[in-house]
Amino acid sequence: MPTSFLGSALRGTFFFIFGLWWSVRYPLKYLRRKADAESQPSYGVRRVEVFEGAVKAFFALAGILVEQFVPAGPHLQLYSPKTHSWMDLTHWHYTTMYLFFLLSGIVDVVSHSPLKLPLGLDRLSLSVALFIEGLLFCFRDYSDAGLDHHLHSLLAMAIFAGALCALLEVFHRDHIILETFRTSSFLLQGSWLWQIGFVLSPPWGGPGWDQTDRSNFTFLTMCFCWHYAGALAVLAANSAASRCCNESCQLKFGDIDVELDCGMCIRKGNKSSSGALLPESASDDK
Repeated sequence: MPTSFLGSALRGTFFFIFGLWWSVRYPLKYLRRKADAESQPSYGVRRVEVFEGAVKAFFALAGILVEQFVPAGPHLQLYSPKTHSWMDLTHWHYTTMYLFFLLSGIVDVVSHSPLKLPLGLDRLSLSVALFIEGLLFCFRDYSDAGLDHHLHSLLAMAIFAGALCALLEVFHRDHIILETFRTSSFLLQGSWLWQIGFVLSPPWGGPGWDQTDRSNFTFLTMCFCWHYAGALAVLAANSAASRCCNESCQLKFGDIDVELDCGMCIRKGNKSSSGALLPESASDDK
């Protein structure tokens, strides 16, 4: 199986997993916030933010190590004094991309630590990481591979859409429309990276699609729209499932105070009810 396909598929899986997770988490968070408009972010929500940042940093660090230390990788060597040329700039291209996602993950973790960084810094770091990713793909050397350039230009649209949403979330945090649109851009980016792998380097071997056939350009542009329609369908299905989960939790626990946090129903003790029963039991003892 070609390495380029594996690399594209792994990168796509990373973005698609985050998109799937957000497509469940953000609707649940919105429903919980809607039910109790005055509630503050719970400890469980902060733990989830830290967990997300740690996972993002872990995958980014793994990506850096893989790009640098695969057998054909540059092994942290950028310039060769023997040949007087740059060393494997494609691997350095992806290393740079992973570096900014690593920084974004670290900022996510630190933002919810006792250091109390400014609110919105985590979204800003994510926006910067996405802008850097889009910039790298826009100015990558495609030589005469017109279809390759077209595929990555479509990918850049999804990347910059997510970057713009993350930037707007710096000023409008917990905005469900922005969160939903950013989620759809991650789902689209993930599935499209898989599509790029199949088009340019099929896993079953053989050459990729014809780079000069203009009908391929037309079909893949339509295919990009279909990928986004699929992303919206996944988002709608997971949002509906989140709503059903929210309602089932309310029906199950009835008048007991329930905190819905990221798909889990957490039963909390009703302190006021307990307090009301104490005097009655005390009077019974008398």
